[in-house]
Amino acid sequence: MPRHVEACRCGFNQADLPRPQTEAVAADASPSHAQGALLLIGGLVVGGAIAFIMMRPAVPASAPAATIPVAAPATEATRADIHAEDAAGPQATQTTAGASLLTTPPPTVTPVPVSLPPASLEDVVGRVLPAVASITAGQARGTGFFVRNDQVLTNAHVVEGQTSVRLQVGEAAYTARVTTVAQGSDLAILQVYNPNPKQATLRLGSAATARVGEEVIAVGSALGVLSNTVTRGIVSAIRDVGTVRLIQTDAAINPGNSGGPLVDRSGVVIGINSLAVAAREGQGIGFAVAIDHATPLLNGQVASAAAQTPLTALTQAMGGPGEGDALRAKGEQTYTQALAWAAQNGQQLDDYWSRYARTCVTSAARSGDRPWFAVFEPNGVSLNLAASINCQSWLDTMRTNAVPIKNTLDQAAEIARRSGVYPGVMRDLRRRYRLDWSGWER
Repeated sequence: MPRHVEACRCGFNQADLPRPQTEAVAADASPSHAQGALLLIGGLVVGGAIAFIMMRPAVPASAPAATIPVAAPATEATRADIHAEDAAGPQATQTTAGASLLTTPPPTVTPVPVSLPPASLEDVVGRVLPAVASITAGQARGTGFFVRNDQVLTNAHVVEGQTSVRLQVGEAAYTARVTTVAQGSDLAILQVYNPNPKQATLRLGSAATARVGEEVIAVGSALGVLSNTVTRGIVSAIRDVGTVRLIQTDAAINPGNSGGPLVDRSGVVIGINSLAVAAREGQGIGFAVAIDHATPLLNGQVASAAAQTPLTALTQAMGGPGEGDALRAKGEQTYTQALAWAAQNGQQLDDYWSRYARTCVTSAARSGDRPWFAVFEPNGVSLNLAASINCQSWLDTMRTNAVPIKNTLDQAAEIARRSGVYPGVMRDLRRRYRLDWSGWER
């Protein structure tokens, strides 16, 4: 009989049927029956899991496992929530567009530093040399370098006592005035007249970046005449003398190198070459003033009184400008005075030669700045004996007045050599007074 029919026309009523004894059967079931049922259910679960694993598609090992949300069966409560959400509208939705589905943040990627090959030594020197100048300051010789197209940095002892100096950069010559002098750090700044707007300059660094053992390059005018001399070495130590920091290096720093740049392998200036130990005291020991002391001066700051710590003690102790340099300066001064006297008297001989040479001289050896230097050469002057005047008497007068000039310069040159004045310096001085002659060095 269908279950939805409660009574039959025959008089049968389903309400008269006895109730099923489910609870009694369950209560009367033996323990072995319950354990068997549990085992059967567990086996079905395990078998279903194994079948699911074997039938699911393989996922590549490299692909991250995506979490797939599974919707739970809707209940009366969830249906009520959904209806309430629909009624509230889209503003109630909490899902954020573009939200990350990753359960952990991506790993941090550290860029691998690219190591560029260092510039060759030739390239570094090629960039530095056009910015280095030879300096003539009175009787002193030294080096400087352009930090701006109209400013040159050098040592204070190179321009000591001078207000104006001469600069030589390759084929170009400039005049500059001394604008700033800091004796404590042995630095000076020169202002160049009529600067070249395309003048090469050097970039300034810091001695704080210098490391012991680092390779450095010193550029200067060795011995005052050998411009663009390049020497290479390493940083031996960083030393503080009072308030002044010095870079010790074994790069050769010769007289005339003072004021030149000490650069690293990038061509950046880290020091200004200042001192060298005399050969009798030691070798391979030179000092450069840290470029850090120049920065405030270039910015217009005046060195404080506390920073005026002279380097005289270290200079003398290290064999820098001492007794030997004083003797050399004295000899150079004596030779300069002799040249000035010879140039003044030589002007009179120039006039006397010009007045009669056209009439009396048929040929003359020209081996110097002054035409009458020919009287010092054996058979250096050939006379026109048919001239209307006594040319031999004229030549004797020339020679009589020229010999004292020669003797004076010979004596001054000997004093200068014994005082340690370099031959190149003496030659430059003679050229300045137009008194150069090949016979002076015979």
